[in-house]
Parts: sequence; C-alpha cells; structure tokens
Amino acid sequence: MTPFELAEPKSLREAIGLLDRDDPAVRPIAGGTALMLMMKAGLFRPIRLVSLRSIEPRYARIEAETDGALRIGAMATLASLEHSEAVRTHAPVVTRALRTLANVRVRNQATVGGNLAHADPHLDLPPVWIALGASLWIAGPGDEREIPVEDLFAGYYETVLRHDEVIAEMVVPSQRGRSAAYLKCATRSADDWPSLGIAVSLTLADETIVTCRLALGAATSTPVRLHQAEAALAGSRPDDAALARAGDAAVAEAEIVSDDRGSAAYKKHLLRVYLARAVKAAMGSA
Repeated sequence: MTPFELAEPKSLREAIGLLDRDDPAVRPIAGGTALMLMMKAGLFRPIRLVSLRSIEPRYARIEAETDGALRIGAMATLASLEHSEAVRTHAPVVTRALRTLANVRVRNQATVGGNLAHADPHLDLPPVWIALGASLWIAGPGDEREIPVEDLFAGYYETVLRHDEVIAEMVVPSQRGRSAAYLKCATRSADDWPSLGIAVSLTLADETIVTCRLALGAATSTPVRLHQAEAALAGSRPDDAALARAGDAAVAEAEIVSDDRGSAAYKKHLLRVYLARAVKAAMGSA
C-alpha cells in the first residue's frame, strides 16, 4: 500500500471538516473491512483516511422509540445489531439475516453505515432496509439531509453521497402490523455472497395482502425495489397464480446481470422462485 495520512477526529463535525468535497482520495473509514481489502489490492490509494472510531458514542447506539421505530447509529457494528434486543423485538428479520452474513470476525468489525456506503450490490442488508422502509440521515458541512435507503445507490459500488458527506444515522419506521422475511440463494456456503437476495415486508387482512414492499439484491447492479411486483401482489390472496404474476412482473422490471454466481437467465428463474418463497415466509411469520 502507498503511504497515507490517518486522521482520528473526536467528533462527527470535526471528521466532516477533514474531508474534501473535490478529492475522492480523502475518505472516511469506519470498520474498514471492505476498504482495507481494496487498498491491499491496489484498487484504492488514499492520501488521507478519516477514522470515525472516536466520534461521539451516540453514533454507535441502537435505540427503540416509543412507537417501535428503531434509531441506529451508523457506527453500530453488525455484531451489535445482531445481538440487539431492540432489533430482535422490533425488526426480527434483521436479526435472522445477520446469522448468515459473512462471518463473526467481519460482523464484529463492519459497521451499519460503512456497509451501506460501500454499495456492494451483493450485500445482504440493503434489500432488508429497503423492504422495511428505512431512511438515512446524511451529515455534511453545514447541513443534514434525509434520504430513503432505496435512493442511496447510484450505480455499481456508487452512492449519492458527496465526498464530504457521511452516513450519520438510520431510522427504521415502526413495523407494527407488518411481517417480513429475507431469503437468499448462495451457490457455495450459506454465508457466501449470494446469487440473489430478496426481502419482503407486508401487511395482511384475512389472508389478503394489503400492502407490500419487495427489494432485490445481488442479481442487479444495485439493490432495487420491485414496484411492479408489489402492485401485482397488493390486494390479492397470494396463491400460486398471484405469486406467478408477481414473479413475472419482477423479472420484467429488474435489470438482472450475469456474474460468476450465475447467468442472468438463471437469476431470473431464481427471482421467480425466491419471490414466492419470501412472500410465503413473511406470511408464515405474521
């Protein structure tokens, strides 16, 4: 690796002041699980890394609000998320998804904000956050802005974050009355990068889907929400015919890509199969 400066600010505001809006070689670092690998491979050569490890402790907290919403600091590790009683109570689909996310060492180091900012399309959690309707508070010089997680991703390993912005916090709205599931197909071990991951969150009334949110990852260049498939399911009883229509709608709207984990044709078949399984799993957890 080439030499670089490591800054260790004591506050988020100080950290933002050390970033450079015009220079992508100045970058924040949280857990570093992905960034360090890119540096070792020579894919990224920073001139300055701004460590977020010593900023205010509140940015690592996980708290449940009175209505059941979750407020999650961007510096919370995936391990703390996995073992959080608040998360297990109010968004158990997140706890279940984390059980097969990478390995214990990665979960102990990686952070919620860094996981999102890395924007690897194969990650497990982004589709889950999208299905749950989560939003992000983005901090920059002089201002903060809120965006839905589904609007964060701009392309392959790209986000809408400016070079002088960081993810400060995530808010997951109350999931009361909703049930959710996340399923993935991994061609190797259960904790490997998936060929496809799909998350669903829905509300039911008399075994009829009232509202539905579907999000797809790994099979596309960015995590995406499946609006047409959602519309196909809303107001229907999810029998085989309804699930088949939703699967067809999902395949039609998603831009499926081929990679070393499967061809586009294979992933389209997986999408039909796993969409139906995810909806049934969410109904089973209702």
